[in-house]
Amino acid sequence: MLVLVLDQISKWWVLAILHLPEKGSVAVLPFLNFTMVWNRGISLGLPLENLIGRWGLVLLTVAIVAWLGHWLMRAASRLEAIALAGVMGGAVGNLIDRFIHGAVVDFIHLHALGRSFYVFNVADSAITVSVVLLVLDGLRSRGKTATDIPDGLQDSDTGPKKGPDY
Repeated sequence: MLVLVLDQISKWWVLAILHLPEKGSVAVLPFLNFTMVWNRGISLGLPLENLIGRWGLVLLTVAIVAWLGHWLMRAASRLEAIALAGVMGGAVGNLIDRFIHGAVVDFIHLHALGRSFYVFNVADSAITVSVVLLVLDGLRSRGKTATDIPDGLQDSDTGPKKGPDY
């Protein structure tokens, strides 16, 4: 929820207070500009040409958020839960943009040493960081054995069966 709130407040600020659409770009730091981009495509500005594709992306996003919500309810660690919430908050933030503006509001533009990176937003950052956290959490928990997992979290239907009935 925190990611969603921060994302929407930042977008409101660049649109309503900073008036970034009228200004185009504002230098913030030597390596950071706020540059207005209406992203009507998919990630990294990949095009999404027709209405069916756009609504398909919306439906896919809703399905993914629902699946992540189900996963969140079964999260095995605090880090996993935080990371899942970060992905969900970012996805919903960008989904809200698509409904309100017909495009995602991107404005964070990093550049340094003659290189310019993609323009993105708080939601995109949260999704990226959260996915990295999920991978790290998955790698960390791969090394755990069944004895490391609390009894209430063990799946009793897995592993070899013992006893006369088997």
